[in-house]
Amino acid sequence: MKASLSSKLNQLTARLTELDQLLASDMAVRDMDQYRKLTREHSEITPVVGLYGRYRQTESDLATAQQMLEDPEMREFAEEEIRDTRQRQGDLEAEIQKMLLPRDPNDERNVFLEIRAGTGGDESALFASDLLRMYMRYAERNRWQVELVSESVSELGGYKEVIVRIIGQGAFSRLKFESGGHRVQRVPKTETQGRIHTSACTVAVLPEADEVGDVVINPADIRIDTFRASGAGGQHINKTDSAVRITHLPTGLVVECQDGRSQHKNKEKALSVLAARIKDQQMHAQQSKIASTRRSLIGSGDRSERIRTYNFPQGRITDHRINLTLYRMEAIMDGDIDELSGALMAEYQAELLAAMGEEAA
Repeated sequence: MKASLSSKLNQLTARLTELDQLLASDMAVRDMDQYRKLTREHSEITPVVGLYGRYRQTESDLATAQQMLEDPEMREFAEEEIRDTRQRQGDLEAEIQKMLLPRDPNDERNVFLEIRAGTGGDESALFASDLLRMYMRYAERNRWQVELVSESVSELGGYKEVIVRIIGQGAFSRLKFESGGHRVQRVPKTETQGRIHTSACTVAVLPEADEVGDVVINPADIRIDTFRASGAGGQHINKTDSAVRITHLPTGLVVECQDGRSQHKNKEKALSVLAARIKDQQMHAQQSKIASTRRSLIGSGDRSERIRTYNFPQGRITDHRINLTLYRMEAIMDGDIDELSGALMAEYQAELLAAMGEEAA
């Protein structure tokens, strides 16, 4: 183990001892905010220190086995013990390094999921509705809540654009790699000759901004327009200007919301989406600086980047960022995307570990 890593782990071990003392004191619960921060830090450090304890035990085991080499009768056993112990050491060090990887501060946030039809007309809009169903089924599997924010329905029942809010612990961490271009190859329902068409949609996964202090929107920087909502909704929806359009003048970002019957609620939802989009722009600006020195293996996350192809005739889904092909079309379109997200996360972690190794070298 490198000295820099060992030093960090010794510091964490000392910090855990300090936290144990702080949490055991009578003063701990007098400030509940501070108490929660300490317990959260304690829960984050404990598994790492536990692994480090096991690693240090292997060092002791290795020293004992090396002493046994001097005894001819124990030599064969000692050599086998040394091999096994070094293997355990390597596995533990790799696990420790993964646990020490920098955490994305947005990982536990709720998300705004935006799907927009691209090339392919009505077929693209229908595929957008298929993607929405896939993500909604995935949300159900994780017991997350889904709220419709805005929708623009096509003539055949698909979506030209749809925005939903997904509420649940870890939502961003599991969905953040879905941003980008999604391409579909299949025979459209409107195709009479049985020919395969290629269409595309773009997906954007934006972490929800905190209600207070995360993104500051100056009221002077926005223009708010109200208008009558279109579509289903009964008499009320056609008689009042309940729909809201907010334009952020410095960036040109425009958000519309007309799903709710209350102008106040629509304005509230539109401001939330706008804050998420501004936050997303800020994140991309920061990530582009990092990408200039090292490009992530899973891609830039650019909406225009084609990340995945869904080939229905062959039942094949290919993620182009990691060259992963799965023949599980039906299950994946029904929301079983853990294999995809898990592989993307593993690749991302491998990239971070490589970067960590370069910095420590």
